[in-house]
Amino acid sequence: MFYNRSFSMKILVHACCGPCLVAPARALAAEGHEILAYWYNPNVQPYRENRKRLAAFREAANRDGWPADVDDRYDVDFFLKEVAVRREGRCPRCYYERLSRAAARAAANGCDAFTTTLLISRHQDREALLEAGARAGAAAGVAFMGSDFRPLDGESHRLAREMGLYIQGYCGCIYSEEERYRKREDVDSSEVRSGG
Repeated sequence: MFYNRSFSMKILVHACCGPCLVAPARALAAEGHEILAYWYNPNVQPYRENRKRLAAFREAANRDGWPADVDDRYDVDFFLKEVAVRREGRCPRCYYERLSRAAARAAANGCDAFTTTLLISRHQDREALLEAGARAGAAAGVAFMGSDFRPLDGESHRLAREMGLYIQGYCGCIYSEEERYRKREDVDSSEVRSGG
């Protein structure tokens, strides 16, 4: 089930963090839609990182006047048991878990549609996100907006810096943190070997 752009809707925007919420939510509001910001991210680890991102999400929603629906459980046991049990293929499982919760909350809040700010990142698997969103929406009976927010990435981060929001250095889970900083170590080691 996908959305119809021809009328104003109430849209739940699942946000992975405050910086990624800003430009997509503003763009949707500029189209005349009512925004409900939603937080559910058990993948964001460790605990202090999760809380920093939650605080930035709340600050972004508050500054722009979006009502927020927050599921602030830090459910690392669930994440490790259900999502991270197999490192390969973990992202589609994680997407579906979060978007299923988002779709259910959208339905419970009387929203016409839901989307996710994960669609802003060039680091995410867009096709897997679209598939997870469509499945989650169909199960909950609410339309999924598969908007391509990637062109808004730079603007969203610029606005986040202006707002003084915390901007994270990796996607969220312990695996993405390792991948990000291992790549940085590899680049640093390569520069040292080449005299750069």
